[in-house]
Amino acid sequence: MLLDEKLFDKFGVEYEPNDIIFCEFEPGNDFYFIQSGRVEIVKIINNREKTLDILGPGDVFGEMAILEEEPRSASAIAIEHVKLLRFRRENFDALLQGNPQLAYKLLVIFSKRIYDAKRRLMILLLDDPQLKVMDVMNMLAEQDPHLDVQEPVTLRVTVQEIANWAGMQINDVQKILTHLNKLGKIELFNDRVVVRNIRDFQRLVNSRRKSMYA
Repeated sequence: MLLDEKLFDKFGVEYEPNDIIFCEFEPGNDFYFIQSGRVEIVKIINNREKTLDILGPGDVFGEMAILEEEPRSASAIAIEHVKLLRFRRENFDALLQGNPQLAYKLLVIFSKRIYDAKRRLMILLLDDPQLKVMDVMNMLAEQDPHLDVQEPVTLRVTVQEIANWAGMQINDVQKILTHLNKLGKIELFNDRVVVRNIRDFQRLVNSRRKSMYA
């Protein structure tokens, strides 16, 4: 979905390769729509720069600035020459009224962000670290409606990403995953986790939640 070029005359900005569009931890007051080119989203994890995503034409980034007043959670860097539409909080309403396609795209993105935040809170409220790790895997399985939960489930996730979702230290998560691996509950790889019986994890987590709120 490309937007009318007239919008670029009003909201357009351009960046050259390796230009920093915004930095992690700085205040966020605007968001961007990619008209052309590619943008890399990166985050510093354990003193290393990690690529979270590569975005291209039609993608939106920095949109959490519209939903909440918090510092940027990652940095955005131009990979090549990029043309962006930059929208600020104050012109957001006018933008949506004149661009129903973009409004729909943003609604989908915002809905997912809100769901992710609610789902992560459910994980964080669990009082058992192992159940937190299990529930992260439950959540990841829920995101793919085509997964057959009757069979072993392959989740494309790293230990660091599980730790981020669970709000735990990576060393603690590694110990739990190693334990589950020894028990035969999972198979652990560098870039994925295979859960032999995800329904077992769901049952354990749901049981604890019921006891917590009984």
